[in-house]
Amino acid sequence: MIQKKTKFLAIQFKYLGDAVFITPALLAIKNASPENEIHLLLPSEVAPLFSHLPWVKKVWILPRKRSRANLLKTLPIIKQLRLEKFDRSVDFGGNDRGAILSLMIGAKDRIASIEQSPTFLQKIAYTKTEKIIKMPASWVKRHLQLLESAWGINNKGSEQTEIASDPSLKDTAQSILEKHTVICHIGTSQEKKEWPIKKWYEFYQLATKAGYSIAFTAGPNEREQLLIKALKQLDENIFSLPSNLDLSLFLAILNQAELLISGDTGPLHFAAGLGKKVIGLFGVEDGVRHYAPIYAKNETIIAKPCTCTGELVHASVCKSLSPCMNSISAEQVFELLKERYPLKES
Repeated sequence: MIQKKTKFLAIQFKYLGDAVFITPALLAIKNASPENEIHLLLPSEVAPLFSHLPWVKKVWILPRKRSRANLLKTLPIIKQLRLEKFDRSVDFGGNDRGAILSLMIGAKDRIASIEQSPTFLQKIAYTKTEKIIKMPASWVKRHLQLLESAWGINNKGSEQTEIASDPSLKDTAQSILEKHTVICHIGTSQEKKEWPIKKWYEFYQLATKAGYSIAFTAGPNEREQLLIKALKQLDENIFSLPSNLDLSLFLAILNQAELLISGDTGPLHFAAGLGKKVIGLFGVEDGVRHYAPIYAKNETIIAKPCTCTGELVHASVCKSLSPCMNSISAEQVFELLKERYPLKES
């Protein structure tokens, strides 16, 4: 247990959306003692998620390009981190990069969750490890269990994620979003996680007819932007957000919306962390296990059992003419929208 001020460093080098799921564990550290000091070490692209959280002492940014660290710029940062003399560090990723950084920074007590038995590197990098196989599938629950088993830090609060947007971007965000109150994010990093464009269009027709003001968005890559283009070919009046938004401005825009509808991808988790109402569309088993457990039943719609396997354990490569996500209807999403965000009668 923690009985005095302790200086913590949290290390997270995972996918962008996954980073949000460390915040309940960080809050558990803070709640263990208000005097605890929390620092974060993150890749530059993740930093905007945490830079405006008042209970984080400092966000340290590790420069990298295409997932490769810049050694010349990294070493001075590691030197500064060593001078901080952290009492404890927790690596939420448990990969080789996190192990090397944990070892070089040199906190007195260093923990991580790992896939298998510890490698030689992990044995010298960490003072204690926990095997993922013995931990919950949910990322949030897994991070919390790591802290409890290693340091006796109990989660007295909720499992709610928390991030913050840059308040200085509020006016810019409002001008971009205009008067649209519902954002639909239609792209994901994996095609099998995406709701078909035809379904999005059917939902759009139902929602706009009922008086909802909808804005669409997708990731900046070419494949996801082609989804926006395909949607607009069905109706040229469909409103979409600019494709070149950086993460800070995108978070500010999300923070101005009333509700986000999205597949299993980063923006869904960002909006939830901002405290926005969300509707998550889940069809792939991995997302159902790792992410869906943190959402309430009225915040998610989960596809029917896989047509390839007959179970909610989806094949890694979809072989069906009717992908799992197709089983989610526009009517289902529209009905949940009305429940989550009822419009005021004029």
